[in-house]
Amino acid sequence: MVEVTAARLAAGVGWILVTAPVAGGASAPAALPGTARASASDATPAVPGRARALADVRPSVPPARLLADLLPPRHFADARFSTYRANPAYPSQARTVARLEEVAVAVAKPARKGLFGGRKRSAPAVYMDGGFGVGKTHLLTSLAHAVGLDASAYGTFVEYTNLVGALGFQATVEALATKQLVCIDEFELDDPGDTVLMSRLLRELADRGVALAATSNTLPEALGEGRFAAEDFLREIQALAARFEVLRVDGEDYRHRAVVTDSAPLPEDAVRDAVAGRPGATLDAFDDLLGHLSQVHPSRYRALLDGVEVVALTGVHTVTEQSAALRLVVLVDRLYDRDVPVLLAGSGDYAGERSLFTEEMLRGGYRKKYYRALSRLGALAEDGRAVARASA
Repeated sequence: MVEVTAARLAAGVGWILVTAPVAGGASAPAALPGTARASASDATPAVPGRARALADVRPSVPPARLLADLLPPRHFADARFSTYRANPAYPSQARTVARLEEVAVAVAKPARKGLFGGRKRSAPAVYMDGGFGVGKTHLLTSLAHAVGLDASAYGTFVEYTNLVGALGFQATVEALATKQLVCIDEFELDDPGDTVLMSRLLRELADRGVALAATSNTLPEALGEGRFAAEDFLREIQALAARFEVLRVDGEDYRHRAVVTDSAPLPEDAVRDAVAGRPGATLDAFDDLLGHLSQVHPSRYRALLDGVEVVALTGVHTVTEQSAALRLVVLVDRLYDRDVPVLLAGSGDYAGERSLFTEEMLRGGYRKKYYRALSRLGALAEDGRAVARASA
């Protein structure tokens, strides 16, 4: 596992940062190696007629912003239990909705005071186990809305590990302990170090009376690979296993879509013309963006996209370095959260999203991440083609 962990560290995921003392005795994250600590607006001045480039932006994100960004993805803003369409052919879906509604009521109840005035709560902990596209994220988001977004923290597994990397472990515990509910979407087991880290984080939060809710990440291939297996989750979180209630969500992918949508790359001229003079559009050479991502901590990728409505990339090619690929996965997740169309102009042998990562990567330990990124990027690239058509 040394090689895997090294790749994660090189990608800037799960880094442990040295903290420097600040006023009041608190600690602030020290600067990441090679990461500029500039404001989000600190970018190379725009050149008339030239689209803004993501590679020119060096965001610096205060801790309060990192916490405030722990919200459901934009495209799930309207998700509620009432809008989840349970399939009568799979009764477990309706049962899960009913149970989560009960959990929301329990979490929202005022916590009882303990003997010494602290919060005393037997907090619920639920884990939704199901295949690809059965609506687990919709249900998790609905739970957060039912409890209240001010009282909830919502993020993917990677966002929480990035948060620990940016703030430090104890500061993350203290910040999340102010919430009544912490939701973890797409819990991952492909890195032993991160799994232990998250298990410890969840244990400390549960001990403080914070309710927990998690879903799995699934590999959208054959049915046998589609289920994450609750047994694996419970085994890896060890001491927390007894606290989690497993809610099985059966069903088929309600979107009935292909695993990866392969969009043929666009001509470079068409990509440049589509973003020329377009407000909120960015234009980068693919290699320039990959290099820039290595200089920005992944916890800042969300801020990197502030004000961005369309992303255009030229010279897209197969990524052969795993650390660069993992950083790209995180960026695709943040683009998908915001529904940002992506225009891709390829180079060399690039023939669509399936050729973005090497075959070795797609068979390796991080294959779930890569397949998720391909599925999401395919959808965003289709939106990008619509942008290009509209501007032609």
